[in-house]
Amino acid sequence: MAQTELLILSIVRLLVEIAGYSLLGQGLLAMLAGAKREQNMFYGILKTITSPVIRAVRFITPRFIVDAHIPFLAFFLLFWIWVGVSIAKRYVCVTNGLQC
Repeated sequence: MAQTELLILSIVRLLVEIAGYSLLGQGLLAMLAGAKREQNMFYGILKTITSPVIRAVRFITPRFIVDAHIPFLAFFLLFWIWVGVSIAKRYVCVTNGLQC
């Protein structure tokens, strides 16, 4: 049972890390490429990876929040999800006497 829980937590953590690193990469590339970022192929790939997270955060935030702030909120939310999953993974390891 503990192995299944660890697998699920590891998969969730991996997905959160991929989305978080993609948001960081997209922001860095946006600063470097400037106005021509939309024509950059790699920026388009990163935008495709992060679009589900951006849409989910836009859905749960109130309308008065500016769309330009949504990626920052998405990264903040992903960070705290990552912290929560890490704590949960540590808890599963400690309660089952595993060394993770």
